[in-house]
Amino acid sequence: MRKVIVTGAGGFIGHHLVNFLKSKGDYVIGVDIKKPEFEATKCDKFVIYDIREKSKLFEDLFIGIDDVWALAADMGGMGFISQNHATIMRNNVTININTLEAARKAKVKRYLYTSSACMYPVNFQTEEDSAPLAEDMAYPANPQHGYGWEKLYTEKLCEYYREEFGLDTRIVRFHNTYGPLGAWRGGREKAPAALSRKVAEAIRDGKDHIDIWGDGRQTRSFCYIDDTIKGLNLLMESGYTKPLNMGRDEMVSINELADTVMKAAGVKLKKVYVDGPQGVRGRNSDNSLCKKILGWAPEIDLETGISKTYEWIKTQVEKNQGAQY
Repeated sequence: MRKVIVTGAGGFIGHHLVNFLKSKGDYVIGVDIKKPEFEATKCDKFVIYDIREKSKLFEDLFIGIDDVWALAADMGGMGFISQNHATIMRNNVTININTLEAARKAKVKRYLYTSSACMYPVNFQTEEDSAPLAEDMAYPANPQHGYGWEKLYTEKLCEYYREEFGLDTRIVRFHNTYGPLGAWRGGREKAPAALSRKVAEAIRDGKDHIDIWGDGRQTRSFCYIDDTIKGLNLLMESGYTKPLNMGRDEMVSINELADTVMKAAGVKLKKVYVDGPQGVRGRNSDNSLCKKILGWAPEIDLETGISKTYEWIKTQVEKNQGAQY
């Protein structure tokens, strides 16, 4: 049995990770400002704590810990991160410094930091058919505003903590993880959840259309949560200390994503294009290094993952009929 801490254990990926770690037999301490919203946590101990606050109480949690899974972050979909650059940078840099310091002082054995594809230079992502992003394309640096800069900064901080203090770090770059038990309303949801909600609401309300931000031709790749969790575990066990992509290399447009959601719902709705934040024009994951290091790469196709995600969000929409959000 390993004794581990998961920060951000009340969030989408953190909650799924806790479930996986408990299935392995680990003793899990979860830390977050809130407990999971949609399902009870399986943590052996769940500590409600704002990691932006540095304290002995927080640092003492790390004593005797084998692994730290650092997932805590102030984040959301494009609608949120495009409007909160200063808030995101301030909150997340503070969270990450406090967590790294606690791990260093307690001499934890392994530390995994969850970064994002938003740290890649935006100049490589200006076309719908932009080339897949490989790990060695990070520099010269030109990340997305706010969130991307914070992720790149903390990647470097992890590297320095490894070199100066001997902290055995891992760094994973997520590419749009999605699935059940995640945010689906309120502005922090990402595209798969937002489109699933819009389709479910259109069916419920008898509408013949859904809104799409922009022209729908912007492209992304989307990684189902089960693949993400499997990849995190493989990376932690690998001993690999440099950044590694974790995403599908199945690039699709937002229009195609919407069509996939509608197929899962068994409907065909019109797309109405409206103004809204779109982020970079095109982004995809280069999984060459992932396959080399882990002997594996995310494999659950979009249609399978969206089908599971839509069914869960449809249930949420039905349960919350009439609610304001």
